[in-house]
Amino acid sequence: MRMNFKPYVWVLAVVVGMGIIGSTVRAMASPPMNAAGQDQDYSKNKRYQQGMREGKDDKAHNRDHSRKRHFNKDDDNKAYEAGYQQGHVIDVHIN
Repeated sequence: MRMNFKPYVWVLAVVVGMGIIGSTVRAMASPPMNAAGQDQDYSKNKRYQQGMREGKDDKAHNRDHSRKRHFNKDDDNKAYEAGYQQGHVIDVHIN
């Protein structure tokens, strides 16, 4: 007795195809992760403000990233770096 597997192969192909399409749709619908947390507002964080002060000071004295701070919390490290980078940028004022 010989079995015909052709209908089972088609069912398997349809199920796999639906799984691929479903996962693609779900991935497209989810909000993208921001790369460095740059969209996060750290302005009230004291580590951000410390980084901002030190970044401005280093910029004023033409120094590179002179202080390498390491904090216990990863969020504090990110806030400090974001503040430092913001404070170290060139200020352009247009009159």
